[in-house]
Amino acid sequence: MNRIAIIMGSTRPTRNCDVISRWVYEIASKRNDAQFELVDIADYNLPLLDEPWPAVMQRYTRPHTKKWSEKISTFDGFVFVVPEYNHSIPAALKNAIDFLAVEWKDKAAAYVGYSGDGAVRAIEHMRQIMGQFQVASIRTQVAISLYTDFENQTFKPAARHEETLGSMLNSLLGWASALKPLRK
Repeated sequence: MNRIAIIMGSTRPTRNCDVISRWVYEIASKRNDAQFELVDIADYNLPLLDEPWPAVMQRYTRPHTKKWSEKISTFDGFVFVVPEYNHSIPAALKNAIDFLAVEWKDKAAAYVGYSGDGAVRAIEHMRQIMGQFQVASIRTQVAISLYTDFENQTFKPAARHEETLGSMLNSLLGWASALKPLRK
């Protein structure tokens, strides 16, 4: 059975990432064709990249990198919950990605973005970044608007998002399964 991480891509104290990630997790957990786990990059306390060797060499020297590597290695695919900061992804998310290389390779990724316009630019940036690791990015994405999917700072997603999320997860699991032989 595929294991999928729902990666919370923001460490900002006032983030909306946690509530959106929990929504993704609640819907995904109703499925019986994969195991889903919330992974909060804030829990790993990753400083600015401080490893002396390139990640592709997997010669990790820092305990935080080893812990991060062990966690990410256990997954077949990822749902990145990504806010858009200044037309891109948060620096903390890019830093967390850059700590590793082989752990991402030949897996599948899907994206749930949130911003005023659904984080479409941030997700496009994620597709470019993850492509460098030979990650198959799923075409379908969920675009959450801070203007229309929140009411008085309470997350109230439009009904259409659940259907889109289901379709996205179907594709993600198909790709995660298809790429398994490459990871052996």
